[in-house]
Amino acid sequence: MWHNTLGRVAFINCEPLFFGLGDTWDILPAPPSWLTGHLLRRDCIVAPIPAADYAENIDQLVLIPNIAISSRGEVGSVLLFSNSDLEDIESVALPSDSATSTKLLKYILEQKGIVPIYHEMGPDLQSMLSEYDSCLLIGDRALEAAASNPELVKLDLGNEWKVLSNTPMVFGVFAARRDTDIDLVRKAHNALLTQLEKFDSDSEVRTAVIDECMRKTNQNRERLEKYFGEVINRIDEEDMKGLREFLVTVCGVSSEPKLAW
Repeated sequence: MWHNTLGRVAFINCEPLFFGLGDTWDILPAPPSWLTGHLLRRDCIVAPIPAADYAENIDQLVLIPNIAISSRGEVGSVLLFSNSDLEDIESVALPSDSATSTKLLKYILEQKGIVPIYHEMGPDLQSMLSEYDSCLLIGDRALEAAASNPELVKLDLGNEWKVLSNTPMVFGVFAARRDTDIDLVRKAHNALLTQLEKFDSDSEVRTAVIDECMRKTNQNRERLEKYFGEVINRIDEEDMKGLREFLVTVCGVSSEPKLAW
């Protein structure tokens, strides 16, 4: 049943929120851009969706407070790769599972006076770079590509946004349909926030989460400890400022984001 289902990004960037939830909840894992459709179709109560998708559906959705997928500088997993120098890039392969990052990359490159041709394709580093000058990767694929090919990393989009706007970058927001029972939304929010607080405060839980992430990826413990300081699962007023800036400047949204409570 959808009222027991939580959507989640199929990357480790929200593992601290979902690890250890138990059998009370059904989990619907999907790429970020797919979760928006699941949420709108009532396949789940809440889900982390791309901020750019929230912008497109702002009249139908509310934001869940306290939790998000964001960064306050380098994010480590939203990266532009290329064999060329940045100023020589003429084409970019975009992953089919991204929305926020695609909009953000186009904005950043435009600010640098770079206007390449864009092509969407499956997210695979070697295939993308065999056809185009550069490529955007997100999530676990970006982490692993950067570990194997650090010399190809040209931009970290979290850091670039911080430089341009002097605000955090909120890549993903937790959202619910406006007509969803608020008690169900609160129940889901409480469950996720409880797991995040355990990750932040209990060293055994943190170790278990990182062990799980090591199992799911090729990253070592040192890199994952650093990563969970780059990607942040909380959202405060400073993050909301960054989200508003992104919605207005990059997405052209004039409406104020609406919180569930």
